[in-house]
Amino acid sequence: MVRLANIPVDTLDGEAKDLFDRIVGGARGKDRPLSDFVNQEGGLRGPFNPLLYTPEIGNVSQALGEKIRFRSSLSDAVREVAILTVAAHWRADYEWFAHAKIARNIGISEQLLSTIKGRQPISPEGEDAVLGATQKFIMELLENQRVTDETFNSAREGVGDTGVVELVLLFGYYTLISATLNTFEIPLPEGERSPFDGS
Repeated sequence: MVRLANIPVDTLDGEAKDLFDRIVGGARGKDRPLSDFVNQEGGLRGPFNPLLYTPEIGNVSQALGEKIRFRSSLSDAVREVAILTVAAHWRADYEWFAHAKIARNIGISEQLLSTIKGRQPISPEGEDAVLGATQKFIMELLENQRVTDETFNSAREGVGDTGVVELVLLFGYYTLISATLNTFEIPLPEGERSPFDGS
């Protein structure tokens, strides 16, 4: 059961309305219908409804997420592998649901998604070498709270100095999002079932 009531978007004003407008009117909302963001109860989907309870801080949070997703140096594939690695660790249903769809749209295979969801290592060889280095980097941060020199250097070789910094920021942001989704028991859209059922 959802732990925070939906705040109806048609009642928003002030900073909360500004937050809503930035979420749906920014890069996330480009070429997407409002129904992608608003649930049947008239509240914001995913991690965004809780942010309305603290809109000034919520705005800073969503701005960081928008920059990481749409304005970083990371390739789409590297970004989505990193996000999904965080989601799998947290078993964050909504995060996996949303970003697995994005990953499929950019050409990430079902086999690779299954590997990430099962928290199995991506082969460090061949065309997925950078993705494997990315996943290992994020997994070590999640499990050990630090990374080895070998893991750091492999990630740096794949994404560069700027990319490694952005991976750490992405890790922090999507850890925050996963914690938000799980703490407040944010439901999947109607008709969807947990991607982690039976795993």
